[in-house]
Amino acid sequence: MRLILFGPPGAGKGTQADFIREKYGVEHISTGDVLREAVKNGTEVGLYAKSFMDKGELVPDEVVTEIIRQKISTLGEAGFMLDGFPRTLEQAKCLEDILTGAGAAIDAVIFLEVPDQEVIQRIIRRQKIEGRQDDTEDLIKNRLRVYKDQTSPLKDFYEGTGVLHAVEGVGEISDIAVRVEGVLKNL
Repeated sequence: MRLILFGPPGAGKGTQADFIREKYGVEHISTGDVLREAVKNGTEVGLYAKSFMDKGELVPDEVVTEIIRQKISTLGEAGFMLDGFPRTLEQAKCLEDILTGAGAAIDAVIFLEVPDQEVIQRIIRRQKIEGRQDDTEDLIKNRLRVYKDQTSPLKDFYEGTGVLHAVEGVGEISDIAVRVEGVLKNL
C-alpha cells in the first residue's frame, strides 16, 4: 500500500498516520519530522531548510524531493505513506518519476478537509501541549496562505488521476479514523 496523506497544517495527518501505520504496518514518512530532525542535528540541509521554515515558507522542492527519494529507495517493496509530501505540483511530478522508476504508483491520496479556524486552534493547542513555540497565529495564517497558494492545487491533480479520497477531518479522532478506514478497506 502506497499512500499520501494530504491536507492543511494541523489537519491531523500525523494522528491518522499513526492509526494507518498500526493497522496496516506501512512505513510513515513525515517530511516535517525528517526536516525537523535535520534542523535539530544541524545538518547542512537542515540549516538550509530552517531558513525557510522560520518564515513559514515551504522548503525548496529539490531539497525535499531528494530527502524523499533517498527514504523511498531504502524501503524496497515495502508499503509507505507520505505525510507532508508532495506539497507542490512539481513535487508531485517528481514523486511520479521516482515511483515509475521503481515500478510503483500511489494507491490512494487521503485528503483531510479541515476549515482554517479549526486548523489555527489545533496548532495553537498542539504547541501548548508539546511545549513548542515555533508557531505564532500570524505564522500559522501565513502557512495556510502558502498551503492554499502552493499545495491546494494538488487536490485537482490527484482528483484527475482518480486516487483522491476526500475525508472530513473534523470531529473525534476515532470518527475520522473510521472515515479513513472506509477508504483504505476499499483499496
